[in-house]
Amino acid sequence: MLSREDFIQVSLEMNLFFQRIMKEHLFFLETNITPAETALKEKAKVLKQGYEKLLAETAEHAGGAISDSALKSNSIVTPYTLRAEELTSRLTGAGINTQITKEELRLADNSNSNIEDLENRLSDINRRSYSFLAEVITFKKKLLSLVSECKIFIPLYPEMLEHITQEAEYYLEILKYLMDRRLLIKPLCNELNFWNNIMAEHAQFIDGMLDPTEKRLKETAEKTAKRFEGLVDECIKAAERLIIQKSTDATQGIIDYKKAATEGLLKCSIKSVIPPLLADHVYREANHYLRLLNTLNT
Repeated sequence: MLSREDFIQVSLEMNLFFQRIMKEHLFFLETNITPAETALKEKAKVLKQGYEKLLAETAEHAGGAISDSALKSNSIVTPYTLRAEELTSRLTGAGINTQITKEELRLADNSNSNIEDLENRLSDINRRSYSFLAEVITFKKKLLSLVSECKIFIPLYPEMLEHITQEAEYYLEILKYLMDRRLLIKPLCNELNFWNNIMAEHAQFIDGMLDPTEKRLKETAEKTAKRFEGLVDECIKAAERLIIQKSTDATQGIIDYKKAATEGLLKCSIKSVIPPLLADHVYREANHYLRLLNTLNT
């Protein structure tokens, strides 16, 4: 059972990270669903706006109540997030509430004087996030089914639709445990394999979305994907400390790669079909995983 203080901190940190990830998933769906599918496109937009409201509310209560390590991890927002949002919104014509990002960039300067009241507020946010997320998962699965049956066309890999659904289901499980005032603790290999698979798929998606002329970047992405795939195969056989360290090293490598990719896309120096916000999105996910690995290393 989590103490009041731990419940508040974990709830805020998990929601600040995952609510932004979920709203961006919906933004990417909104901007990739074709004009022929008006109802589905509008549904993605409405769900995105719902998550923006949830994230704004969570951020409003976060000042002074989250850890210094979370603030410094570049997993909630990065130095590139605001620029990536502004540029991607302009390029796609789809709206993004950038005010949330501006507020989150000031979290370290804010102080929440109502810590005792946060427990009830966050219990409510967790419950509403859980209910809303279940609707989002249903929507993602519907899209995947329609794409798989060739009933609609979306210029996203079916594997990417499966990928964002798995991340949503992982978040749902975290919320389920938080509503019972518990932490989700999985067997080590299950936890590492989930994230190592996520990192491998990120590298595969980047490889597939880079222009064919970007040979060096594509080769690095391919090697990175194989490195994480190897860690998944190795986890059951290797000693726990060894596989944690190998995962840490691989994750630091992909963080450097994603950071450089984000910078390159913002400067328009990389040829690809990767929107800048997607690069920042996967950069944040790698930073989140590194923070988890550092916790396992202590």
